[in-house]
Amino acid sequence: MKLKYILLLIFIFIFCFMPTAKTADRREGIENFPQSYQPYLQELKKRYPNWKFTALYTNLNWKNVIDNENEFGKNLVPKSYSTAWKNTKTGEYNIEVDAGWVDCSRKAIEYTIDPRNFLNEVRIFQFEGLSHDSNTMNQTAIEKILYGTEFYHRTVQYVNSSGRTITMTKKYSDLILTAGKTANVSSYHLASRIKQEVGPFLSHSSISGTVKGYEGLYNFYNIGATSSSEPMGAIKNGLQYAKDGKGATQATKTKYFIPWNTKEKAITGGAIFIGSSYISVGQDTIYLQKFHVSSQSNSTLFWHQYMTNVLAPYSESRSIYQGYSNSGILTGTMSFVIPVYNNMPKTPVQNPNILESSFNVDNTKVYANVSGGLNIRTGPSTSYEILTTVKAKEEMTRIAKGKQTGELWDRVRLSNGIIGYAYQGYLKQSAVQEEIKVEFDTSLTVKNNQVSGLNVNQLTVMQVKSKIKTNGTIKIYNFSGIELTNTQNVGTGSIIRIVDKNDVIKKEYKIIIYGDVNGDGKINSTDLLVLQRHILQIETLKGAFYTAGNVQKNGKNPSSLDSLFIQRHILGLQLIGQS
Repeated sequence: MKLKYILLLIFIFIFCFMPTAKTADRREGIENFPQSYQPYLQELKKRYPNWKFTALYTNLNWKNVIDNENEFGKNLVPKSYSTAWKNTKTGEYNIEVDAGWVDCSRKAIEYTIDPRNFLNEVRIFQFEGLSHDSNTMNQTAIEKILYGTEFYHRTVQYVNSSGRTITMTKKYSDLILTAGKTANVSSYHLASRIKQEVGPFLSHSSISGTVKGYEGLYNFYNIGATSSSEPMGAIKNGLQYAKDGKGATQATKTKYFIPWNTKEKAITGGAIFIGSSYISVGQDTIYLQKFHVSSQSNSTLFWHQYMTNVLAPYSESRSIYQGYSNSGILTGTMSFVIPVYNNMPKTPVQNPNILESSFNVDNTKVYANVSGGLNIRTGPSTSYEILTTVKAKEEMTRIAKGKQTGELWDRVRLSNGIIGYAYQGYLKQSAVQEEIKVEFDTSLTVKNNQVSGLNVNQLTVMQVKSKIKTNGTIKIYNFSGIELTNTQNVGTGSIIRIVDKNDVIKKEYKIIIYGDVNGDGKINSTDLLVLQRHILQIETLKGAFYTAGNVQKNGKNPSSLDSLFIQRHILGLQLIGQS
C-alpha cells in the first residue's frame, strides 16, 4: 500500500511539473496584435471595414522557427533566382532538389515567414481563413475567380482509363462549389488553388489524363506531388497518389474517393484531403499549410507542409486577390489568421531582392513634395504593392536613403509606424525647427489618430480648435479635403491637421461623431438612410464613417441595433454618448 502511495505521488509530480507542449492562442482584434503589426492592419481596416483579423500567438521562438525551416530541401526556389534567394553552402548550392528547383537561403525563409511583410491588400490573402461559408460562397463568384483560364464556364470533360472521352452536364464551377460544401473548405480557396497548382490550361499533365502509365487519373491540387529529380517526377508522384494513395489504407482511400479516375472524384476527394489533413487540424490558411507552425493536436511541428516552394503563399495570395477583386467580393466579410512569434526582429525582414548596399542609413525628416498623393510601397519600385498613400506635405522619417542605379527609392517610416518605400524625387527634406507638440482637452478621446467625445452642440471649427493646445498651426478640413472656416461645423471624417510654419503636416487626426454617418455633423434621418444602406449591403460604410455607425462602440459591424439608437436620439428619447 505504501509503495502504491509513493508511485502515485511520483506520477502526480511528473504530471504537474514535466514540460508540456506549447499551444497556440488565437485572439481576434487589431488591438491584440504586437505594435509592429497594428499600423498595417489599421490601414487595411480603413479600406475594408468588414475584414476581421485574428492574431495567432504560436508561442514559438522566432530563431527556433527559422532553424527548423532552414533544413536542406524543405524550402525551395527556382534555380533561375538570384544568389540572395539560394542556399550557398558548399555541396548544396544550386543542387536541384526537384527539376529546376534548389534549396533557398536562410534570408529567404526569414522574409517569407515574417507575416508583417505581407499585410497589404494583395498578399494578406495567404492568411485568409479557409473554411466553407454557404452564406457568402456561390457559383457566380467561382466563375469570376476562374476567369482567364480554360475552366471558366467550361463543361467538364475527361478521359477514362480506356481512352474514352466522357462529357458531364456539370461545369467546373459546379464541382468546385459542391466540393467545398462537402469538405467544409472554402470553394473560393479551391478555385484559386487549382489555378495555382495546375495553371490556366486543361492540358496540364496533372489533369490531362494522358500521362503514360497513369492514363485516366487526375490530381487538381498536386497532392502527393513530392519533389523528384526524375523528369516529370513530381507530377508522376502526384498521379501515383491519385491511383492508390501511395499505399494508403482502404479506409483512407474510401474517405478521399481514391482512385481519382474522374475529375469530380479528384476535385472533391482532393478537397476532403485538404480539409481533413490541414484545415481541420489548425492549418487553416495557405501560410499555415506551407509553414507548419500551428497544430490543434500539439503534434510535432515543421513537417506537415503542403508545398516546398517557399514563395507559394506569396504567389497564391495574388491569384486569390485578383479572383476576389474580379468577382466584387472584397468588400464583404473576410477573416484572416496571422501568426505571431516570440522575439521577432524589431522591423520586418527585408526582401532578399532589396540589397542593403543600395542604401545609406539615414534619419532625416522629409515630406511628400507632391500636389496630390504619394504611394508608399512594399519595395523600391512600382512593381511592388502599395501599402498606403500619403497626402501632399505629409511628413515622415527617411530611415534609409537610396543610392541605386537608375531610379532612386528611399525607405521611410510614417508617423503611424508603417515602413515602406517612396520615390526619392518626390521627397523633400523638412526644415529644422522645434518639435511640434499637441495636447487635446481631457474631455476628448484620442485613439489610433481618431478623435471622439465632442459635444454635438459645439461643433464649429473655432470650438474644436479651443480644445487643442499646440505650438503648430491647426487646420481643419471636411471629409472631402476642403478646408473649413472657423464658423463652419465639423462632422464625422473631418480632418484635424497640425502643420509647421512651412505648412508641412506634422500630425493628422480624424473626427468621429457617433451616429453621424454622412459627415455633416448632424444626427438625423439622413444618417438612418445611409446606415440602412450599409446594413442591406447596398453601400458599405468605410473608415471613420464605419466607426461612427457603431453607436454601441463595441467594435462590431454597424447593425440594426445601432440604427435603433440613432432613432431614439432623433426622437430625444436617449442621446448618443460621444465619449
